[in-house]
Amino acid sequence: MSLRVLYRPAAFLLAFLLMIPMPGYGWGNEGHRMINRLALSSLPAEMPGFLRTPEALNEVEYLGPEPDRWRNHAEPELVAAQAPEHFIDLEEADAVGPLPKNRLEFEAKVFAAGKRPEKVGLQPWQAVEVWQRLKAAMREYRGLLAAKEDTRPVEQAILFYAGWLGHYVGDGAQPLHTSVNYDGWALAANPHGYTTEHGIHWRFEGTFVGPEGAKLAAADVAARMTPVKLVDGDIFTAYVGYLRHSGGLVERVYELDKAGGFRKAGTAESRGFAEERLAAGASMLRDMIWTAWVESAKAAPSPY
Repeated sequence: MSLRVLYRPAAFLLAFLLMIPMPGYGWGNEGHRMINRLALSSLPAEMPGFLRTPEALNEVEYLGPEPDRWRNHAEPELVAAQAPEHFIDLEEADAVGPLPKNRLEFEAKVFAAGKRPEKVGLQPWQAVEVWQRLKAAMREYRGLLAAKEDTRPVEQAILFYAGWLGHYVGDGAQPLHTSVNYDGWALAANPHGYTTEHGIHWRFEGTFVGPEGAKLAAADVAARMTPVKLVDGDIFTAYVGYLRHSGGLVERVYELDKAGGFRKAGTAESRGFAEERLAAGASMLRDMIWTAWVESAKAAPSPY
């Protein structure tokens, strides 16, 4: 679910957060855990063995919903700071021009356009920054392994980064994380009469995908995953392309919802759509982890 809050002085923000219930978020617990487990369990055999142990699978699966656990009323500053990292309104972001790879450059462009970055969203920058942390940890693992030193501490770091990354990649597969129409049609033009009321976001990614809804099976989602591959070219450009593909499916979410597809067990079309989106998240996460491993073998420029 989109982490959009009103940004005001700290006292008002705390009061605001205490007044509202905190619902489930971003695919809910079940969807995020499924994406992470499927991604890790489908990694190529060339990956280090510690990534395919039962303990690793359980750890990375558990971490799928982790950033949503950082959204408690008791930590209002943390809630506010990380909120924009779960979404991007591509309509608003594209209005300020081409997206730079650097987060601070984007924020400067948004401010210059009279907008606020926390209202536009910072999803691709967060995902790529966590991916780079993962790659750096894998490079350290290679170095320790070559030196015959203890790799267990860095293995734990790698599992954490992989699980953490999975949350944002999973969010990116949910079309409503990419649009101003994130929870009710917000654009003035609405010729097809899509709902303008809040509720569609959680109805799709939470209630429907959760155990009280479609009861989607991991095996059915896995069957829709794409073959493993390295991410082509620049990781930021590729990831933004992934988000744009999701963004192109926003209207499909509204079409399915209008037809009652996210009520109870839904329809064959709505279940297939949800399976495909979960599979897209798992496939992209797997490919990003694989790419981080391959890229970590390259010598890094000295920081000094």
